[in-house]
Amino acid sequence: MLKSTVVACVLQALAIGTANAAGPFGSVSTGNWIGGAFTNDETRAFSHCAATAPYANGVSLVVGQNAAGSWLLSFASPGFRFNKGDTAPIDVVFDGHEQARLFATANAPNMVTAILPLSVARTFQKASLMVVTTNGSKPLQFQLTSTAPLIAALANCVTRVKADGIDKAGDFTKIAAKPPAAPDRQAPPSGGKSGRAKSGTGFVVSANGHIVTNNHVIDGCVGDIKGNLTGEAAMVLRVVSNDANNDLALLQAPSTTAFKDFARIRDRSIRSGDSVVAIGFPFHGLLTSDFTVTTGIVSSLSGLRNDSRFLQISAAVQPGNSGGPLFDTAGQIVGVVTAKLDGLRIIATTGNIPENINFAIKTGALRDFLDNSVVPYQTAEPKAELKTTDIAGNARAYTMLISCNGTEQADAKR
Repeated sequence: MLKSTVVACVLQALAIGTANAAGPFGSVSTGNWIGGAFTNDETRAFSHCAATAPYANGVSLVVGQNAAGSWLLSFASPGFRFNKGDTAPIDVVFDGHEQARLFATANAPNMVTAILPLSVARTFQKASLMVVTTNGSKPLQFQLTSTAPLIAALANCVTRVKADGIDKAGDFTKIAAKPPAAPDRQAPPSGGKSGRAKSGTGFVVSANGHIVTNNHVIDGCVGDIKGNLTGEAAMVLRVVSNDANNDLALLQAPSTTAFKDFARIRDRSIRSGDSVVAIGFPFHGLLTSDFTVTTGIVSSLSGLRNDSRFLQISAAVQPGNSGGPLFDTAGQIVGVVTAKLDGLRIIATTGNIPENINFAIKTGALRDFLDNSVVPYQTAEPKAELKTTDIAGNARAYTMLISCNGTEQADAKR
């Protein structure tokens, strides 16, 4: 009864700093966390998703993500006495060593809210203990449980409400992770016939055999999705999760499979003009059975119509490169190859032939996707440059050909 009362008060009383918040709509329920989606009571516009958990020290934590994608952390207690708008620095220590300074603002007499930088949100997601101090006060300890599925559920909540609307809010804890075609089904989806083999590229990002590729590489697959390193036997992969909006998919190799190495994601932003290396399996079955290597530069830090999720690159890519790794000169992942400009359409529209205009998904979107899928990937700071031959040699241990039988409808989309 006490838990229900605290949860209701926290979620209804200006949750995550949104004035006149109404909700929750749908539900987020994992471990001791309870919440859902919220709207602005006056405009009915979606504002954020949030969940709360009460603690024995009398303070309740509220974690949320707003419609703009920012992560927020609130502390609420009947014993707090704040003037609205008051600010205070908060020092947060995770597991005794990861420390961050946050700046919280009082959005109610009994609640303060701080914006969590993405790096701090990732640490919160993986930590088991959080210690909080402010203005020399006695430290408050919070045992963190179920935070990984909580973050994934809240991100799922924001994505689904923005895509489908608040009226279709449901159980956001249940994250869709179904493959486009179940591996044990040989019949094609309704309206589609078995077509030719389709293929793309993927790369391993964890010691547990998690593999990243494009969603469109596996979209429309019928039967097993297979992956194999150059010169090695194919293995059946299972679909863990997929994000059609950002064209990303996560696969996993059988638990009995051992990988010598896996890709590391660059932990610093890349710049326009930086050199890049793309590796993949274009036109598989027509060209070499080995992967191909192309080089170029980052031409722009945004894609078509200034889409900030993408990089524009000059490295040549072809059908089959989709889902492949894009490396910096140190051999670290800076993007996921996803598309090339439609040359025929540009010729028809402008009369000019486009050259070297290709696109890759940035690591920001990739890391968010992996975080939401609770994948233990690794990052690395840029280091000494490697020769392209060395980058390719290292990539051989974790760059895979992804293949399946596709429906005729899937073939038409390629």
